[in-house]
Amino acid sequence: MFLFRTKPIESLAQADHEGGLKRVLGPANLVALGIGAIIGTGIFVLTGQAAAAHAGPGIVISMVLAGVVSALAGLCYAELASTVPIAGSAYTYSYATLGEFVAWIIGWDLVLEYALGAATVAVGWSGYFVRVLADFGIAFPAIVSAAPGTAVPVAGGGTVTAIFNLPAVVIAMLVTALLVRGVRESATVNGVMVVVKVAVVLLVIAAGVWFVNADRFTPMIPPNTGTFGEFGWSGVMRGAAVIFFAYIGFDAVSTAAQEARQPQRDMPIGILGSLAICSVLYVAVATVMIGLVPYAQLGGPAPMAVTIDYAREAARGSALEGLLGVMPVLVKIAILAGLTSTMVVQVMAQPRIFMAMSRDGLLPPWMSRVHPRFGTPHLTTIATGSVVALAAGLTPIDVLGHMVSIGTLFAFVVVSAGVVILRKTHPQLERPFKTPWSPVVPVLSAAVSLALMLSLPGETWTRLFVWMAVGIVIYFTYGFRRSRLAGQEPVSPPVTVS
Repeated sequence: MFLFRTKPIESLAQADHEGGLKRVLGPANLVALGIGAIIGTGIFVLTGQAAAAHAGPGIVISMVLAGVVSALAGLCYAELASTVPIAGSAYTYSYATLGEFVAWIIGWDLVLEYALGAATVAVGWSGYFVRVLADFGIAFPAIVSAAPGTAVPVAGGGTVTAIFNLPAVVIAMLVTALLVRGVRESATVNGVMVVVKVAVVLLVIAAGVWFVNADRFTPMIPPNTGTFGEFGWSGVMRGAAVIFFAYIGFDAVSTAAQEARQPQRDMPIGILGSLAICSVLYVAVATVMIGLVPYAQLGGPAPMAVTIDYAREAARGSALEGLLGVMPVLVKIAILAGLTSTMVVQVMAQPRIFMAMSRDGLLPPWMSRVHPRFGTPHLTTIATGSVVALAAGLTPIDVLGHMVSIGTLFAFVVVSAGVVILRKTHPQLERPFKTPWSPVVPVLSAAVSLALMLSLPGETWTRLFVWMAVGIVIYFTYGFRRSRLAGQEPVSPPVTVS
C-alpha cells in the first residue's frame, strides 16, 4: 500500500555520503550537545511546578520514572542512530521501518518536540531574565514580559495583564542568527554554556545538601485530592509526564548524525553519555530542592532561585553564608546561559528534520537548501526560528510544556517499535550498537511511554489530535503526490545555493 511504502536502506546510505553537511562534530561535541539540550527549562522551571501541583516530595520518584523511560528510549535511539546515521532522527528511522505515512506523522509530530521545545525554553529564559534585571534594580515592563492574558505581579502590589513576551522573542531570534552562521560556531558556544550550567547544578547540590530537612519528605506521596493527577500515585505519574520534559534532548543528538565525524561510533556515545550524566544530576538536584523548600512554594517561574534563597537563609551564621549571599544573582545569570544552550540544540535539530523531509519530496525543495559558505540549512533555520519566536511570545509555558512532552513520548513509541521491526525486516544490517534484551526493552519503552502519554491532561490530547489533523491534510494535499518514492525518483542530496 502506497501509504506504507518504506525508504530503501541503500538510499539512506547514499544520502549519508552526499548530504552536503559538514562532518565536524566528535563524541565530546555530541555529549555536550545532548547535555545542552537536556539541562534546561525542565529542571530549572518545570520540576518545581510539577512538585507544587502534582507530586509533592514524590517528585523525586517522578524524576526516576521519567529517567527510566528516557533510558529505555535512549537505548533504542542509540541502535537506530548507529545503524541509520542520517539527519532526520525519528522521521528517518520511521521511513525505513514503518513507511512513509508514519514517517510523515512523526516528522510533523517532532515540530512539537523541537520547535515548541525551544519556545518553552525561551519562555523560561524570559522569566529568569526579568528576575536578573530586577536584582540590578531594573524593572522590565511587565506588559511585554509574558504571554497575552497573563497576570504579572508588579512592585507595590497588584498585577498587569501582559500582551506579549518580548524577551522570549528576542532570545529566539538571536539563537537563530547564531545557527545560521554555522554548526561549528554553535557547538563552541554551546560547549561553553554547558560547562556553565552544569557548574550551576553542581553548585546548588553542593551548597544545599548541607541544609536538607528530612521532615520535608514526609509524607513522600501526599494524599490525592480526589482529582486524578493532584498528588497520590496519579500525581507521581502526572509529575513524571510533566517533568519528562526535563529529559528531552538526548534524541536531538541523532539529528546531527550527518555532521558527526564517525557517527556509528559517536552517536551512541553522545546519546547515552549525555542522558546518564543528566539523570544523576537531576535526581540529586530534585532531592535538594524538596529537602530545602516546602514543595508548595516551588510553583513559581524560578524555583531554582527560590531554592537558593532558602539555602542562604539556612546558612546564616555558617561558613557558607558568604558564598550563598552572592549565589542568587550568579545562579540566575548562569541559568540564562544554560537555557540559551538548550535553545541552540533544539533550534538546530528542527531544520535538519525539515531538510530530510524536503529531500524526500514531502516538503518544498527550498527547505533542503544548504548555504554555500556556512554549510547550514539557513532557510529552514530562519523559518524555524520565526515559529519559535512567535510561539514563545504568545503561548503560556504550561501549555507549551505539555505539548512538547506528548509529542516526544509519541516519537519514543514509534522509535521503539522501529527497533523491533528493523530487526525483523533487515537482520543483515550492521549494528555498531544493539539495544540489549530486544524485543523486551523496545516493547517496554513503547509501553511506558504510552502510559505517560495517557497521564497527561485531556486538553493536551485534543491539541495533539488537532495538530496531527492539520499535518495529515498537508500530507495528502502536497507530500503524497510529490514524494520521491511515489515517482520512483532517486533521493537527491540537498541543493546548495547562494
